[in-house]
Amino acid sequence: LGTVLAASFLFAGAAQADTYTSDAAHTYVLFKVTHMGIAPNFGQFLKHNAKIEWDAANPKFEFEVETGSVFTGVQKRDKHLRGPDFFNAKQFPKITFKSTSATKQGDAWQVTGDLTMNGQTKPVTATIKKTGEGKDPWGNYRLGLYAEFTVKRSEFGMTYGIDKGIAGDEVTLM
Repeated sequence: LGTVLAASFLFAGAAQADTYTSDAAHTYVLFKVTHMGIAPNFGQFLKHNAKIEWDAANPKFEFEVETGSVFTGVQKRDKHLRGPDFFNAKQFPKITFKSTSATKQGDAWQVTGDLTMNGQTKPVTATIKKTGEGKDPWGNYRLGLYAEFTVKRSEFGMTYGIDKGIAGDEVTLM
């Protein structure tokens, strides 16, 4: 339920700004949530894509995650996460984010946008850091980014287990 967008983006074209699309082999969408109030549990989404229009004055970010691709390494838990208690993947097959503004702060950007999950859209702000850029050994130009933010899953209608302490409300997305 989180998104770490630890990513390497492959150059896709140029106009006013350079446009990058995610390189599936080097992009990860991860999440962390406290389990039983004791320790963090981690998971990821295996199917996702992102697009960035990189303009140093006003970068734009978009990403999309397939909820049915949630993976925690425990088949029974993954099935539960895909069901109506959490992502309801049949009814809401995608989580999306589209930036509405970006403000440079030091070596990072504070990016605000609309996160849509479980049919509900809420504004969120993520810190996005550029981790590097340049040509790879095959001549492709790449841009590396890392993003992290926290959401309350209850704000998106996912309240299962919060009252009993089974799973925390706050989820960190990377």
